[in-house]
Amino acid sequence: MRSVRLGIVVLAVLALTAAGCGGGGDEGGSQSPATTAASDASVSLAGTCPATIVVQTDWDPESEYGVYYHMLGPSPKIDTQHKRVSGPLVVEGKNTGVQLEVRTGGPSIGFEPVSSQMYKDTSITLGQVSTDEAIRFSAKQATQAVVAPMDKSPFMIMWDPATYPQFNTIADIGKTDTKVLYFEGDTYMAYLTGTNVLKKSQVDGSYDGKPANFVAANGKVAQAGFATSEPYIYENEVRQWHKPVKYALVSDAGYPFYPQALSIRTGDKAKLAPCLKKLVPLVQRAQVDYLNNPAKTSELLLQLVKEYNTGWVYSAGLANYAIEKMRSDFVTNGPDKTLGNFDTARVQRMIDIVSPIFVAQRQPPKAGLKPEDIATNEFIDPSIGVGA
Repeated sequence: MRSVRLGIVVLAVLALTAAGCGGGGDEGGSQSPATTAASDASVSLAGTCPATIVVQTDWDPESEYGVYYHMLGPSPKIDTQHKRVSGPLVVEGKNTGVQLEVRTGGPSIGFEPVSSQMYKDTSITLGQVSTDEAIRFSAKQATQAVVAPMDKSPFMIMWDPATYPQFNTIADIGKTDTKVLYFEGDTYMAYLTGTNVLKKSQVDGSYDGKPANFVAANGKVAQAGFATSEPYIYENEVRQWHKPVKYALVSDAGYPFYPQALSIRTGDKAKLAPCLKKLVPLVQRAQVDYLNNPAKTSELLLQLVKEYNTGWVYSAGLANYAIEKMRSDFVTNGPDKTLGNFDTARVQRMIDIVSPIFVAQRQPPKAGLKPEDIATNEFIDPSIGVGA
């Protein structure tokens, strides 16, 4: 994830249209209506949770992480030096009585994995940790996911449909010798080549996020990225391309990880359990509310991107595109009616897939690792789902 997002910084900077990047408006409350008065008893976290709940993200502000910014009350305090924003933690207009601080990851923390950052800085309450990262660090920097605001990952490989009309899946690409550009080190590519979905001879890890090679090849290569961003950017913001691309998701090729699941340090579970019993359902509710009412939060995201000034470029059009894709494809209830819970068999599948890869990389996971070691449903409210 870190390497992919590093490339997208460059891609976004080179995008020739970045309309709305500065469209933050006023001080930008992320919910409406909201109150800054005493906490509402129905959602109160006061006395149960830390006075300030700190969430560490793995990248700059964007719609995919909007749920956390959506939980900030009106007129949040923006710290441009440390790239963090804080305010009352508010859900559906109700004040919980505690503060929320959302910290930016990626370049703002030296591209440190969130798992490592959580152990380096214990003031962080929860962080975004994908399933494969949790497995990778399970032996020495163990984390446990408590809710997955996004059920499916937007990791994808894209191509020009005019050049390759026969492609519908990643396996279709593997039936040819088409070069596939990706970011060196991405674990999913080791899975795709190890299972012969793609041939090792056709993958090229030199991709740095710039659109130049894809454009110069006139679409005769395939390229990694995110279904919530590059398809919009290439069609609308890369002037030399300005036409649609088609893509297939990595998860549909048999790599079913949970992306950026909200996670705690494993050793903190007993201490945080009373808080998590109240907080996790509020995160579930906030994700539903955000997708139903994203406008004010989008304004805040654009304002933060502008004020943080990290080199990340984010337009209003891209923010809206990502929200639509989240609604249609990535924020779902999974096989049941619940948003944010974990399928144990799916987590076990990821352990089976990536453990040999990390062993070969001399970073073996915890011995005897089980799904419940890295993800738990005990704090989930099963009655909360999208479309419920």
